[in-house]
Amino acid sequence: MAWPNIFQRGALLSRFSHHHMVVFLLTFFSYSLLHASRKTFSNVKVSISKQWTPSAFNKSTELLPVEIWSSNHLFPSAEEATLFLGTLDTIFLFSYAVGLFISGIVGDRLNLRWVLSFGMCSSALVVFIFGTLTEWLHFYNKGLYCSLWILNGLLQSTGWPCVVAVMGNWFGKAGRGVVFGLWSACASVGNILGACLASSVLQYGYEYAFLVTAAVQFAGGIVIFFGLLVSPEEIGIPGIETEENFEEDSHRPLINGAENEDEAEPNYSIQEGNTVSQVKAISFYQACCLPGVIAYSLAYACLKLVNYSFFFWLPFYLSNNFGWKEAEADQLSIWYDVGGIIGGTLQGFISDMLQKRAPVLALSLLLAIGSLVGYSRSPNDKSINALLMAITGFFIGGPSNMISSAISADLGRQELIQGSSEALATVTGIVDGTGSIGAAVGQYLVSLIQDNLGWMWVFYFFILMTSCTVLFISPLIVRETCSLMQRRQTRILSE
Repeated sequence: MAWPNIFQRGALLSRFSHHHMVVFLLTFFSYSLLHASRKTFSNVKVSISKQWTPSAFNKSTELLPVEIWSSNHLFPSAEEATLFLGTLDTIFLFSYAVGLFISGIVGDRLNLRWVLSFGMCSSALVVFIFGTLTEWLHFYNKGLYCSLWILNGLLQSTGWPCVVAVMGNWFGKAGRGVVFGLWSACASVGNILGACLASSVLQYGYEYAFLVTAAVQFAGGIVIFFGLLVSPEEIGIPGIETEENFEEDSHRPLINGAENEDEAEPNYSIQEGNTVSQVKAISFYQACCLPGVIAYSLAYACLKLVNYSFFFWLPFYLSNNFGWKEAEADQLSIWYDVGGIIGGTLQGFISDMLQKRAPVLALSLLLAIGSLVGYSRSPNDKSINALLMAITGFFIGGPSNMISSAISADLGRQELIQGSSEALATVTGIVDGTGSIGAAVGQYLVSLIQDNLGWMWVFYFFILMTSCTVLFISPLIVRETCSLMQRRQTRILSE
């Protein structure tokens, strides 16, 4: 088994400069801040629900119930407020999915730094208006909330395609799996950061949780605008295509349209520093026709449905099914993110060593089915539950992180894109946009199944969706597995 050049002795330090480290950290924390604002909304739902449903039992104020009702006239009961908050989640995910398709196309045609900075700052302003300004002005309106959250979904969608494209410009195929596996932990770090920021000021009112998150995100957008380098060519460093052209196996992409690995010829268009501006972005239709894009997009729709269902429903499931306190359930749910971080990094490392992604995904997803069966039968013990949760996150969150980051970058830099390397943001938008549509539909289906059939059937549904993920990429699994076996036979015969 050949080790990628990035893991050979001394290669790591010689390959990466301090510019690579700065780009890694800036893109990592920019998306972490975007995810933190989403997590903040999840963390303050109880407080928002109480504020929107004044009653005689509300002891948070000294006003009479009639006076409270007159000023906050929005929902007659907490159940209706909770239902509206769930509707906002669905609205956000659908607008976010639509925005991903648009943002990917825009990101490949405009400066990625401008698009990312605009999205972060504008989203921060929308979050401020949604959660802070409306509460300060005591203005409560369902239409306004829906409009703002649709706009927030569209603006937040600028984040992922842009940061993946920037990372793809700086980090080549050699070692991309482990680098992107570690980097894709940004979403999980954002979840933890959002929970910490919200809990630190929630005692003063939920509006201050939105205020702090929005302020930090806005500041991050300013830093991105002045500090992020979109590509090495901006400072005169050779692009990754130029570097990889001189490496032994770098020209053989991990995502390849050729049936036979030996038939693949390197035909990347190497762009010199003075011709970077002449690169043309490919169309949306051309991006969809690239080998593997549709297959991985459909697979990610099923997998993101499962992954995001854990993100949205896990704390509620722990409280509802085991009777644990809400704060304890929130803290325990972090172990799913921990498993996903470790899984994404380790599986990315293994896929780099094999120089193939699909077989690693297949094995992990098959084991994920077993982990889902095991977790669905977890006893009422926090330690055992946390262990099973981390294992489930390893086998579900890990592949999800790898598809959304490393594989999207591979798909956006295929050898078939002759004369244009500007496809990263478009392809990432297609993959993550399709995944977000699946996640949005999944949130409704999970609540419907749970209400009518119970939690066990929810896990059966997760197992079905995980199996569909394997099914959609099965042609790629077969082809890449055969390629690995053929390579192994060739090596044995040559010895």
